[in-house]
Amino acid sequence: MSPPGRLPAVPPAQLVSQRARAYQGFTQQILSGGIRSGQFISQRELMALLDMPLGAVREMIPRLEAGGLIKTVPQRGLQIAHVDLKLIRNAFQVRAMIEREAILHFVHSASASELDAIEAAHREILRRATAADTDPRLLDDAQALDWGLHDRMVDALGNDIVSEMYRVNSLRVRLIKLEHSVITPARLIPAMQEHLQFISALQARDVARASTLLEAHLHSARDRVLTAPLEQVRAESTHHPSQAVTASGPTRKRKQIAP
Repeated sequence: MSPPGRLPAVPPAQLVSQRARAYQGFTQQILSGGIRSGQFISQRELMALLDMPLGAVREMIPRLEAGGLIKTVPQRGLQIAHVDLKLIRNAFQVRAMIEREAILHFVHSASASELDAIEAAHREILRRATAADTDPRLLDDAQALDWGLHDRMVDALGNDIVSEMYRVNSLRVRLIKLEHSVITPARLIPAMQEHLQFISALQARDVARASTLLEAHLHSARDRVLTAPLEQVRAESTHHPSQAVTASGPTRKRKQIAP
């Protein structure tokens, strides 16, 4: 038993599990927009946000710092990675390096049935995006399909180290997207069309064309970020409040598609 007035020690295995859960919770907060680029946050606030004990939060912080997702600022606390031009260029460069290797493998390893299913899912998203009726699930489903394809290609390499590197970098890219993108059905259409182009090359087992189209797709995604100032994003959301979801405003839910 623990001495009176003291909490029982947390077994090491349980602490590791809690640390992993805390990291997963942090990831979900980025994906949902609950944590913003450049935001200062205390360990206690992270405890409340993630609903995790202080020990698990403290154990998670070195992993976040190593991934460049958070840094400790003396007398200010913890700061979420700040989005600037250097971060944008570095994050998209890492993404391109990993995905170029991934698609070279995926063009041979993916089965015809899997590629056909991926194509059909993209065409269904395009159908819903161009439909007259409002579809409240469209952006969530498109986001899951978009990132799911890129994750699948990377995971198909069968390299856990590369997959982990890619997942961490994806969080940086999503922070960037939250700061610089307004997502509407009209804006997701080009991303889905670009996907269909390199999916077609994958189905044809055309290595060179698939690689070229993927690289063009990633450059397009980066350029959309670099040429969309935050002020423009906010202006667009003002003109289209019912369709757009932005990074501005702490009380508004934010969603992002990473084309």
